[in-house]
Amino acid sequence: MAGYPKIVVTPPGPKARELIKRDERVISPSYIRFYPLVVESGKGCIVRDVDGNEYIDFNSGLVCLNVGQCHPKVVEAIKNQCERFLHYSNTDFYYNEVVALAEKLAEIAPGSFEKKTFFSSSGTEAVEAAVKLAKWHTRRHLFVGFVNAFHGRTIGALSFTASKPAQRRYFFPLMPGVTHVPYPYCYRCPFKQTHPDCQYWCIDFIDEYVLQKYTPPEDVAAILFEPIQGEGGYIVPPPEYFQRLKKLADKYGLLLIDDEVQSGMGRTGKWFAIEHWNIEPDILCVAKALASGLPLGATVAKAKIMDWTGGSHASTFGGNPLSCAAAIAVIEVIKEERLLENATKQGTHIFKRLEELKEESSIVGDVRGKGLMIGMEIVANKEDKKPAPEKANEIILRSWRRGVAVITCGVSTIRIAPPLNITRELVDSALEIITDVVREVEKEK
Repeated sequence: MAGYPKIVVTPPGPKARELIKRDERVISPSYIRFYPLVVESGKGCIVRDVDGNEYIDFNSGLVCLNVGQCHPKVVEAIKNQCERFLHYSNTDFYYNEVVALAEKLAEIAPGSFEKKTFFSSSGTEAVEAAVKLAKWHTRRHLFVGFVNAFHGRTIGALSFTASKPAQRRYFFPLMPGVTHVPYPYCYRCPFKQTHPDCQYWCIDFIDEYVLQKYTPPEDVAAILFEPIQGEGGYIVPPPEYFQRLKKLADKYGLLLIDDEVQSGMGRTGKWFAIEHWNIEPDILCVAKALASGLPLGATVAKAKIMDWTGGSHASTFGGNPLSCAAAIAVIEVIKEERLLENATKQGTHIFKRLEELKEESSIVGDVRGKGLMIGMEIVANKEDKKPAPEKANEIILRSWRRGVAVITCGVSTIRIAPPLNITRELVDSALEIITDVVREVEKEK
């Protein structure tokens, strides 16, 4: 993979600019594009634009391409399925691909108990299914969610999403019954505490000031959480947080719904991020990288919880055979190529390099993450930790112009999320560019 990235014309080039003009005429303005990258093709960890520039992919197509672009085994599986049949609605009939994938998900999802899976077409739909299932099974109607969370944009999922006002503005009323509590964002503790001296007040707060004051636990169906907040800023909870949250849930008989749409499928060096804390959720949501970019969502639950009856929930395109064939291949590739191990190996190396940059830089406030899900928070200065979104956006823009496709999350965090099969050579090439850009931006007022 020597010689990457390759920038042959300053992006966006003429072909890219022309397509962007066409886009502006016919595409919804609700989409947010990080920069004017117009993709023409991709292979492995390299993305090529319409003007011939080739970029190192440090965002995995918004964390959908954990095995890289167009992995040969995934492409072969898709081609083989295309020649057999494309669709016949898992909602109404049977076919092998959906059962085979459900069996594999039951194998890799945390928990030795029996599991059942509901298939949909996206992460948002996977969350919607989880919320409806929790309501059905418990006959309760209230939920606890987290500030800074992102779970999707349909009305039900949006009721839990709480990372940016723009995502919710003008869409009220949303689904009633969701109480948001602070997420354990230790770098910016909402309670102005310091870990470990805080003694996990963020958990005690949920019990003492939410469940015991105004959200009666006997009416709460579940707690919905991300094990590592994604869109919110790649925020990693402190070590004992989830054990304590589990204890609290057990105290009141609340289900735990684990949203692994961004953190799952090996992203953190485990199949699912919650495994880092040895917690077995009652319901797990997965999508994005599940089918290597093809539309597919899955809601995996304990079999005894997935007890709803026929017609209570369905999805015409959920469990599409093409997407299921791709997902089966993705799981096989991750196993065969030992990509969980590579995610840990390369992630440890990246973390070390970024920690070194943090030590020398006045604008790198925090580095956090697991595996290849790493956030580098950019601040105006380290003393008051004021977020610096302009600087963060300038860093990703300049990095892209030099050949590294990397994006932000949260207010001012650079998210580092390359494919799990990225090589050390590509990692170092990309980090060299990002590091140089950070130093440049730091020097400018």
